Amino acid sequence: MSSKKKGVYASKVKKATQMLFYKRHQKPGVKGWELHKALGSDYPKVLDLLEDYLKPLDLQVKTVFEEEKTPEKPTIEELDKARFFVALSNGSVTKDKLMGWRIDDLAGLAIAISYIISKKGQAGRKDMEKLLGEKMPNWKIGLNLDRYIRYGYLMQDDKRQLFLDWRTRAEVDQKALINMLLNAEKQKEEAAEPEPEDESETDAEEEDA
Repeated sequence: MSSKKKGVYASKVKKATQMLFYKRHQKPGVKGWELHKALGSDYPKVLDLLEDYLKPLDLQVKTVFEEEKTPEKPTIEELDKARFFVALSNGSVTKDKLMGWRIDDLAGLAIAISYIISKKGQAGRKDMEKLLGEKMPNWKIGLNLDRYIRYGYLMQDDKRQLFLDWRTRAEVDQKALINMLLNAEKQKEEAAEPEPEDESETDAEEEDA
């Protein structure tokens, strides 16, 4: 790459950094079409270069597509409709991830997400409130659901139907979450099963009789 071309990309990386870190909308990050307009059609390459700088900081550029399923080889048209933002790298565990939330609030979020997944992508708020009522005090249910919606993990339509929002698709490994909950339920069931009687002890008792 020539020095002139390097200079052009360095300028584009700087511009991309400013756009991704500066919050201009209610939701973090920027749309692909905004990057396309500001940086040109090669903006995916610019983001790859930016990510090389972010890796040592345990950060990465996350992409959230309009469709729930991420395309294997997204076209420029699909990327233009997607949202890009900077987030912690997968596997990076810091206290910041908790955002000041209590563990039971996070557990409620995990339950809400897994329930919506089990209902093929949508669930009634009333049913969700009933489910969460088994896990947390009633006064917290509405507050927590509104919080999950406000932070972009869930969305609610005018019919009070709940869906997964952009942040769940960006930050939550849905398959890993379901597997974790299934394993926890399996361990709970195994712990509740009565232990089998020792046959040698039973035989000894019969001989004594």
